[in-house]
Amino acid sequence: MEALINFILQFGDLNKQQIDFLLSKVEMLEFKKNDYLSEAGKVPRYVAFVLEGVFRFCYYNNKSEEVTSYFVDEGNFVVDNEKFESQIVASEYVQAVTDCKVLVFNKKDWDEISDTIVGWEMMKAKMVKKCLTLAMERRSPLVSEDATTRYLSFIEAFPNLINRIPLSYVASYLGITQQSLSRIRRNIR
Repeated sequence: MEALINFILQFGDLNKQQIDFLLSKVEMLEFKKNDYLSEAGKVPRYVAFVLEGVFRFCYYNNKSEEVTSYFVDEGNFVVDNEKFESQIVASEYVQAVTDCKVLVFNKKDWDEISDTIVGWEMMKAKMVKKCLTLAMERRSPLVSEDATTRYLSFIEAFPNLINRIPLSYVASYLGITQQSLSRIRRNIR
């Protein structure tokens, strides 16, 4: 719980009563590896803060190939905020890559926090902005670089993930085959 509060307090101030109210709305859930926090074609049920583990955002392209678009690890919120807030169906899956422990807010409680805590909307907007900025910073080098540079950028952006997630997911995220990734890893050792 402390990690969640410390994260939130980066974006504004809350008094003890507001923190207690916030914590009264949170629930701890555990997801086993390969479980889904959210599924394409369904309305996201939770905003989740990752205490332990790694999630990935993924989808199927027009060739029915699974594509990993992003990873979220400890100390970060994992949610498709636009879909959650609007309660519309998600276009991506959010899957546990490892066993995960998360603190979750359902839509009713998340809205109640907004209705009760003065300034929460501004704090929430700042949190969303930080998450989107981080995602863009991590993704943008991958667009124009060669495969080796993309891999090195991945290691820099996600230093704690390379030994925790399947290489097939890393290759998908980088937009290369698993064989290419193996070759790149061999060449940089």
